[in-house]
Amino acid sequence: MAGHLGDRVGHTVRLCGWVEDVVEDGDGRHVVLRDPTGFARLRQDGNDDLRPGLASLRRESAVDVVGTVRAGSAPGRDPEVVVGALDVVGPALADLPIHDATPLEERLDWRFADLRRPKNRLVFDVQTTIERAMREIWRNEGFVELHTPKIRPTPNKSGSELFTLEYFGRKAYLAQSPQFYKQMAMASGLDRIFEIGPVFRANPLITSRHDTEFTSVDVEISWIDSHDDVMGFEQRWLRHVLEVVQSTHGAAIARWFGVDVTVPDLPFPRVHMTDAHEILRAAGHVVTGKGEGDLDAEGERIVAHHVRQQLGHEFVFVTDYPEAIRPFYHMRSADDPSRTRSFDLLWKGLEITTGAQREHRPDVLAAQASGRGVPLGPIGYYLDFFRFGCPPHGGFGLGLTRFLMSLLGVADVREVTYLHRSRDRITP
Repeated sequence: MAGHLGDRVGHTVRLCGWVEDVVEDGDGRHVVLRDPTGFARLRQDGNDDLRPGLASLRRESAVDVVGTVRAGSAPGRDPEVVVGALDVVGPALADLPIHDATPLEERLDWRFADLRRPKNRLVFDVQTTIERAMREIWRNEGFVELHTPKIRPTPNKSGSELFTLEYFGRKAYLAQSPQFYKQMAMASGLDRIFEIGPVFRANPLITSRHDTEFTSVDVEISWIDSHDDVMGFEQRWLRHVLEVVQSTHGAAIARWFGVDVTVPDLPFPRVHMTDAHEILRAAGHVVTGKGEGDLDAEGERIVAHHVRQQLGHEFVFVTDYPEAIRPFYHMRSADDPSRTRSFDLLWKGLEITTGAQREHRPDVLAAQASGRGVPLGPIGYYLDFFRFGCPPHGGFGLGLTRFLMSLLGVADVREVTYLHRSRDRITP
C-alpha cells in the first residue's frame, strides 16, 4: 500500500493505483502513484525497458507496479519504489475534464472522477467508520436491524412531498420515512430496532441542504417513560461515534477539511421551544416560511450559536414542539396538550435529527388522526398495531449526509453524497 512503505525498505512490493503526476526533477523522471492509503514515488532508475511505458503515461491512468522499496533519495524524503515491472492496465485516453477549481455542479457531471480526489475519498471512509461505530452500540445493547419496505400503500407524513407511482393498477408511494414500520416492530415485541436505508422526499427546493433521496438512520425504543429517554440514548450513542471518528480520522479531517473533531460532553444542552423563541426575539429574528411556533434555518443557527456562546457546546436539543406542526402520532404533553413530547437535535446550527415519544394508545391515536383530518380507513392497518397491546415507545431519524456536513464543516450536501438526487439532477 502506497501509504505504508516505511517498514518495507529493501522488500519487493506490488502497488495498484492511479498516476497522480509525472515529474521531471534533478534525479530524472519519476511517477507519483496514488492509492487509497496515500502516495508513492516510482523511479525508473536506469531500466531502459521501462522508458517507453513511463514516457507515455498520462495522469489518472490505472497502473499495476512491482518494484523494490528503497529509502528516500534525500534526507526527510519518503521511501521510493524502484520499478521492476509496470503494467498500464487502464490507460487514461484524455486529460480529466475537471479539476479542483471546477464548479461543483460541473464536477457532479463527472462524479466518478471527482471522487478520486483524496479529500472526497475521506468523506466515505469517515461515513463507513460512522456506521460501524453506530452499530457497535446497537449490537452491545441488543438492537435488531430491520429493512423496511420502501413502497408503501399510504403516505405516512403530511401528505406533501410524496413520490407517487403506479403499482399494478393502483397508487403506491415511495417511503418518506420507515416510521409506521418502526412502530409495528414495537408492537411486535422487538423492543429496540434500527435501520440505515434510503428515504424519498419530492422536495422541489434547490438548496445546499435538500435532496429528494437520502440515507436515513432510524432508531425506535420500547418501554420508555418519555422523550427524555430517547434523547438520553441518542446523546451517548453520538458521543461514542465521535470518539471513534476522532481516533480513526481526526488527523486526516483536520488536514483536508480544517476541522477539529470534538467529542461532546454529556448531557447535551436542552432548550424548550418556548425558550428558543425567546432567544430569537432577543436576537431580533422573525421566523419566516415555517408553521407557527417552528424554527427556520436561520433560527436554528441563532439558537445553536447562543448555546455555543453560553455553554460551549456544539449540540443542542430543541424540545416540546407545538402539536400543530408535528405529526399526528407524536404524543402530546400531559401538562400542555398544545405541546408534543418531541425534539430536534441541532449540531453546529444544522438540524440532524427529529424524534419524539409516539402515541401508543389506540383511542388517543385515532382521535389525534381524526383531529388532523386524516381518514382512518387508509391507516386502519397502522392503527391495528396498537389494538392488541403495545408498549410506550419513541425514537428518531437522523440524516446521514447532514451529520457528515456538520462533522466536516461542509456547506453543501452534494459534497458528502455519493450520487446526489434533486429536482434537477437524476444522473449520473
